Amino acid sequence: MSDVAATRLPLAGRRVAVHVAGSIAAFKAAEVVTLLRKRGAEVRVAMTAGAQHFVTPLTFHSLSGHPVATTVWDAAGAENGMEHLALSAWCELQVAVAATADLIAKLALGLADDAVTTAALACRAPLLIAPAMETAMWEHPATQANVATLRRRGAHILGPATGRLASGREGAGRMVEPEEIVSAVEASLPRAAAAASPWLHGKHVVITSGGTREPIDPVRYIGNRSSGKMGLALAREAIRLGARVTLITSALAPAARPNLDVIEVETAAQMMAAVRAAVPSADVLIMAAAVADYRPAEVAPRKLKKGPDAMNLALVPTVDILRTLREEREPHGSLIVVGFAAETDDLLANAQHKLAEKGLDLVVANDVSGSEVGMGADDNAVTIIARSGVVAEVERAPKPEVARAVFDAIRAVAQVSD
Repeated sequence: MSDVAATRLPLAGRRVAVHVAGSIAAFKAAEVVTLLRKRGAEVRVAMTAGAQHFVTPLTFHSLSGHPVATTVWDAAGAENGMEHLALSAWCELQVAVAATADLIAKLALGLADDAVTTAALACRAPLLIAPAMETAMWEHPATQANVATLRRRGAHILGPATGRLASGREGAGRMVEPEEIVSAVEASLPRAAAAASPWLHGKHVVITSGGTREPIDPVRYIGNRSSGKMGLALAREAIRLGARVTLITSALAPAARPNLDVIEVETAAQMMAAVRAAVPSADVLIMAAAVADYRPAEVAPRKLKKGPDAMNLALVPTVDILRTLREEREPHGSLIVVGFAAETDDLLANAQHKLAEKGLDLVVANDVSGSEVGMGADDNAVTIIARSGVVAEVERAPKPEVARAVFDAIRAVAQVSD
């Protein structure tokens, strides 16, 4: 095959680690490796002890062209006996094939007692998991809790499918077909490459986070359920992409880390002041905070005492940060501004209205009427809208995955601007 032809393959030069677990479906991992290599990927394999009862390491050595990591004690083919750690540093994407309930549990708990779990724990590349087990094991609350934990950390679960199992029974737990796994690898690797590419290097990203608190008296306030998790996920993704980040938050401040400046605020007025001070040097502003729309007209200097009568609380509008910035934006015309629209009804219509009214480049619309996504939850489900229309829809996913989609959309806007 010529070099030109090779570069046209969809996975040409991409580095994929395949982790094989001890399910009877392990034999299908051989086809996964073969298909990946046919698409141009470089593949290296790690196996659990259980997997070696179904397929020999020699099979995967022959198919991949590389020694197979089978134990943390086996130095074959590895410098200093660290084949499993070399694998974790080498790969761009890792795929756990025929993942048993045991392997899923170990990955969720962060155990590291063999070549596969040690490599996975040391690896920072995205993780795809293709489960394979009996229905009762898949549906057990322990397995489902472990799967939920892995999803929250950003792992993508492929299946399982419903069909005939090794026991002869029909049900959920059948591993998805190798072609589907390889298609998922192809879909995931561009995102992995974008995440690894520091395209925001030298850029300043300002992110607001959490829900503002408008005081009633020294101990009470008007607030909302925003946890700041989405803003924190956005900040981490921006740093991963090379940016210097200013996080303006009313939520619990994250631990100190390079390229992150944290400004703690409580009220909408304080957030407005912090944003105004940060924007002149910013390239991107993401307003992920749930800013209160109203505040008490007067703040009592002392704690209000409970009495027998109803209390009437006069409210006045808070400062509209995005509208104010729009009026002040002309000196900073290259600034990309992203807003969030948390809605309970007419999601797209309300979000598009906000996009136009406040002069945004993007708006991230999310339905907060339920408890499983949005405010306070680990997951989110969003529609990302640009001035040209809807550019991305993310079904329920961990907030770090949503953050990646938001920055993909920001990158597209930046490329158009250029």
